[in-house]
Amino acid sequence: MPRRFPPVHALSAFEAAARAGSFAEAANTLCITPSALSHRIRLLEDFVGERLFIRDGRAATLSPFGRSYLDVVCQALRTLTDFPLPHKTLPAQQRVKITVPPTFARYLLMPKLASFTEAHPDIVVEVFLSVPLYDLCLNESDLEVRFGAGKYPDMVTTKLFEEPAFPVAAPAYLERIGGIATPADLSKATLLRSALEMWQPWFKEAGLDWPEPTTALRVDDLGLLLEAVRHGHGVGLTRQHFAQQMIASGEVVELFDIRLASPPHAYYIVYEQSPRLRPEVTLFIDWLMATYAGT
Repeated sequence: MPRRFPPVHALSAFEAAARAGSFAEAANTLCITPSALSHRIRLLEDFVGERLFIRDGRAATLSPFGRSYLDVVCQALRTLTDFPLPHKTLPAQQRVKITVPPTFARYLLMPKLASFTEAHPDIVVEVFLSVPLYDLCLNESDLEVRFGAGKYPDMVTTKLFEEPAFPVAAPAYLERIGGIATPADLSKATLLRSALEMWQPWFKEAGLDWPEPTTALRVDDLGLLLEAVRHGHGVGLTRQHFAQQMIASGEVVELFDIRLASPPHAYYIVYEQSPRLRPEVTLFIDWLMATYAGT
């Protein structure tokens, strides 16, 4: 049976927290978020099967087992650190880890990301995907772009941009149901649903006193919602950046000249407050703001 080894990143987190006497200070030292450091400590506690810290509110002190285990960990890390490395003088690679919704990544980030990587070739960008409304934690990312209402307690939250919402449908679907000339004609259509793109605010804008639909297909990814529209499943709400190519090609059509100017959901940059935000992360945040300003 192969031997199991404790994760090195968890060992370094344990050592830093024990030395600092504070999870927050240790997280700053390691240039990670406090939640990421807590996650690493829990991984190590699961591995050893013992509590390493006694937590009392914000304070965390070593448990009796933690004190004895710390000596072993420090010795092991010292051995790794002192081992001669031929390329040890090479500078560490700067990295920015960003978590984004799939639709934002596909339609908005990837078409423009080259302008950042070409301007900063020494910074590696790592892109991770999250599902809006479900993955509401930063984990080990430096920052996130979130699509939502902008209410994220204990986080630095900056609106990136918002776009008007409007209904679209596939031409074949419109022909199948006999066409839609006015907003009231939506009563004969299947209204595709998403928690990210609610119908009722648009209904109000269109002068319809209708409740939120509760039946028909629900898709909580805006890119998949648009694909469902394209394949003729019904009428769905979308935004200009997502639908512009399909509208230009005639795959879907905008139904009315009625757009919801300020939908409930928009894109936000979200990250945990840190007194020492790394320069490369600040550069990426500034690039996001400049790239999507006025979008």
